[in-house]
Amino acid sequence: MKRNQLFPRWFVGLTLVLAAGSAQPAHGQSNAALEHVLDQMDTTAKNFRTTEASFVWDQYQKVVDETDTQKGKVYFRRAGNETQMVADIAEPDKKFVLFAGGKVQVYQPKIDQVTAYNAGKNRGDFESFLVLGFGGGGHDMLKSFDVKYLGTEKVDGVDAAKLDLVPKSPKVHNVFEHIVLWIDPARGISLWQQLFEPSGDYRLAKYTDIQLNQRISDDVFKLKTTSKTKFVAPQG
Repeated sequence: MKRNQLFPRWFVGLTLVLAAGSAQPAHGQSNAALEHVLDQMDTTAKNFRTTEASFVWDQYQKVVDETDTQKGKVYFRRAGNETQMVADIAEPDKKFVLFAGGKVQVYQPKIDQVTAYNAGKNRGDFESFLVLGFGGGGHDMLKSFDVKYLGTEKVDGVDAAKLDLVPKSPKVHNVFEHIVLWIDPARGISLWQQLFEPSGDYRLAKYTDIQLNQRISDDVFKLKTTSKTKFVAPQG
């Protein structure tokens, strides 16, 4: 399987391993700079309605020392008590990924097939993971991650705050050893995200042309299937 097909597997992996649990208290090591970033993310989350951005996703596979790249647009919106997401992948192969109603649906127009995965009882945990840096609260991250402030780094002309997140859940830690976020301190949103797997593989996501709280058509959050589209739902 090509690495550009593995973005859905990343979703599937989370639906299978995220486990609901009680919130854990935050560690008291946060310095003033970290608190400032978390506070700004909290403010953004409180006022969050939508986000739209262009993306470049680089998936690195250590065993073959290769990087595959996907490009497209991503959309988030808050609908009632849930956050919905659509990734419109344009390159190298057309693909749509929709997360809504507790389900991940992957539509591949080339084969006219939708593959659906149910987040099940772990829906809330999965959603909180999905919105890291895009509408998720800063202090909410402390329930699931040990968060460390790594200083600032220039990203597209912005002095981004660099945060390192280590999952507290052993099951999640088996999927991602740690995650690095580059947060725009003025807007409280993620500019870059890097997710590191225990194998040495990683996914680096870079977001540009980010628009906050602009109207997004409902049509964006619907899969453009045909009358002949095949729907499958893998078990296990």
